[in-house]
Formats: sequence, structure tokens, C-alpha cells
Amino acid sequence: MGKIITGGTMSLDGYIAGPEDSGFDLLFQWYGNGDVEIPTASPDVPPLRLSAASAELVRAEWGSIGALVVGRYLYDMTNAWGGRHPIDVPVVVLTHRRPEDRPQDDENFVFVTDGIEAAIVKARELAGEKNVVVNGGQMARQALEAGLLDEVGVELVPVVLGAGKPLFGELGGTPVRFEGPTVVVEGAGVTHLRYDVRK
Repeated sequence: MGKIITGGTMSLDGYIAGPEDSGFDLLFQWYGNGDVEIPTASPDVPPLRLSAASAELVRAEWGSIGALVVGRYLYDMTNAWGGRHPIDVPVVVLTHRRPEDRPQDDENFVFVTDGIEAAIVKARELAGEKNVVVNGGQMARQALEAGLLDEVGVELVPVVLGAGKPLFGELGGTPVRFEGPTVVVEGAGVTHLRYDVRK
């Protein structure tokens, strides 16, 4: 069985998005500042162009992912990535109500209304022996509070946003301690860090 992982691209002051969902152009510059092209499965997301170090890590990690868990907010904000997630795996969407234009689940999107535990159970089923990645923000907070996470990844970029959305917003039961970093990779404009969740 694979691991349950979360993470996000983060500013030096700890935000995965700036005020009113701003700052993505700064946070994700590393997606296009290299010479190694990585195609995506989404018709709405162009290929990534990463530094060699970032590309090696991203290729390995994308290959280990079997399913994703995201919230309805991200699903709506990205317009469902044009119908297929860039990583080319099924996505479990945790929501209070399923979208009216998707009355049935399909090979791309499954909708769960019974909470984070049920969403992760479904994602594990879809992932098989591969890893499940839980989106940052509310999904990450809920998974961490429920004791479901095994690993946290941070793509640390050299920018300060000043305010916004943290990776684990309004986390209860703090402090939470981690082991590591178990991985440190220096890419162009980003440092990739991986930590194990201390059980």
C-alpha cells in the first residue's frame, strides 16, 4: 500500500496562495524556468519546463502517484483542469454536493460527500499500491488532524507574499512534529523538501 502525501509550493513566509488567490505567478515560476519538458495530461495545462534537478524529482514522484484528493474549491477554480488532471490519475473530489453537470463518477473524477476519511479510502482503492496525494489547504489540514498523512512535501520558493492561505490553515492539535527533511533537492528558483509525519 502506498503513502498518503500532501504538500504545496510555498512562499518563504509559509503561504501556498496570496490574498484573494493571488501570487500564483510568483509561486509557480519554477514550472517554466528550465530546459526539461514534462508533458501534462490536461488540455488546459501546458507542458512544464523544469530545471534538470526538479524534473528528475517530479518525474519520479508523478510516477508513484495513483490518485489525488482535492476539494471542490480547487476543482471549480481550475475548471476541472479541462477534464483530466495534469498528472493523468483519477481525482477524488471532496464536496458537500456533487456538480450538477457530473451526475455520475467516471475514470477522471469521483465525488465523495462523507468526509476526508471516506475520500482517502476511495482514493486508496483507486491508487492500488501507489501513493495518494492530498491537496494542500483545507484537505491537508483535515487529513493531518485525522492522523492520515505519512509525508509532507514543500516546494519552497524565494518570495514573500505577506498574507494568504497556509499549507495547513487553522490546524487544530498543534504543534505537529515531522522527521527530516528526508529529501532536499535544489532546483532553479525552488528548493524541494520532503518530511515524514511523526506518528
